[in-house]
Amino acid sequence: MNGHRNAATILSVLCMGLGQLYNRQWIKGLLLLVFNAAALSYFISNLGTAIWGIVTLGEKTQGLEKVGRLMVPVEGDHSIYLLIGGLITIFALAIYLTVYGMSIKDAYRTGGERDAGKTPANFKQTWAYITDKKFPILLLALPVSGVLLLTIMPIIFMILLAFTNYSSPDHIPPASLVDWVGFQTFKDLLTLKTWSRTFVGVFTWTIIWAVLATVTTYFGGILVALLIESKGIRFKKLWRTIFIIPYAIPQLISLLVMRNLFNGQFGPINQYLSYFGLGKLPWLTDPLWAKVTVIIVNMWVGIPVSMVLILGILTAIPKDLYEAADVDGASGFQKFKIITMPFILFSTAPILIMQFAGNINNFNVIFLLTNGDPVNGNYQYAGSTDLLVTWLYKLTLNNSKFNMSSAIGIIIFLLVASLSIWSYRRSRSYKEEDMVQ
Repeated sequence: MNGHRNAATILSVLCMGLGQLYNRQWIKGLLLLVFNAAALSYFISNLGTAIWGIVTLGEKTQGLEKVGRLMVPVEGDHSIYLLIGGLITIFALAIYLTVYGMSIKDAYRTGGERDAGKTPANFKQTWAYITDKKFPILLLALPVSGVLLLTIMPIIFMILLAFTNYSSPDHIPPASLVDWVGFQTFKDLLTLKTWSRTFVGVFTWTIIWAVLATVTTYFGGILVALLIESKGIRFKKLWRTIFIIPYAIPQLISLLVMRNLFNGQFGPINQYLSYFGLGKLPWLTDPLWAKVTVIIVNMWVGIPVSMVLILGILTAIPKDLYEAADVDGASGFQKFKIITMPFILFSTAPILIMQFAGNINNFNVIFLLTNGDPVNGNYQYAGSTDLLVTWLYKLTLNNSKFNMSSAIGIIIFLLVASLSIWSYRRSRSYKEEDMVQ
């Protein structure tokens, strides 16, 4: 009773496309056979080299070889190229195995239809089904491929670099080879005195910065939104427009302008302070004042975003709740505490978590305003206002410490992912997601 199903499945397991040919789906079967032949040809030529490259990262260094009386340059193995090429081949193998599995499943299903007395779909019918019923999947195939090649594979490559000694000047190919070192990079980051002191200091400031930057912009946005929506405030559209201007201006421009405004020697802010006899403040040159400055500037940039979000939520709160509170004699603060704030928190908790995660990786404000300065003599390649992400940038582009920066990138990911998931699962938005529809 299951003769066609079993035969088609076995043939499809033996060779991609044979099951479809057995089910008399000639064009589909031939296309799968051609794909299978091309894939096998590629893997026979490259799979062994790819696995060897990933396992060994090369065996021969670049150098000179004496040929007669001449010294001839000899090309060595490039460890990073071998790693990238190996990853591409492994990804191609994963795609091939996925298609192979789908072909087996298709042969099994079509064989079952034949056992039930149905006629298998021809290529025209199959194509019509794909472009109609499965059109969303067909359309998503290209972006999914782009995500795999341009996002997932670079992330895996970065993770693998953290377990190598790829750093300057001793292990930069092709002059020298890169080796697998296991968790030695993480151990150095946490135990070596200069690295551990820098990591602890930068990590602590990153958490402090993320908390302060999120809290100040969030509650600042709530305050501004409540003031604009207060009774008796005229020209509300004008106020909204004025407060949104800092966000509308590109950060590259606004932050560089702010950097000049807070310049300790010639900045207009210090010039105005000196007119009132207050003296010049070291906004960007003193470690403490530099941290205060980036918090203030971040409020100027971030409050408009929270303000616009809160304004939309305030308009959605039922007015009869406030009317009932007025009847009960509730004060303005009581109405805010019992009605306004719970609605705001319920609606914005996921966005608040997202803002916190974004502030951990807030590269623009720190890099464009202070560049991580002022310099800290106790830190390794980092300044007093550097976050983990800006320290990672300096390690990668300025100092070629690729393995160390990869390890820091993994730590950032684990930090952001764990805090975000933990916070979201504890929020009312997650626990009571069906409360507001």
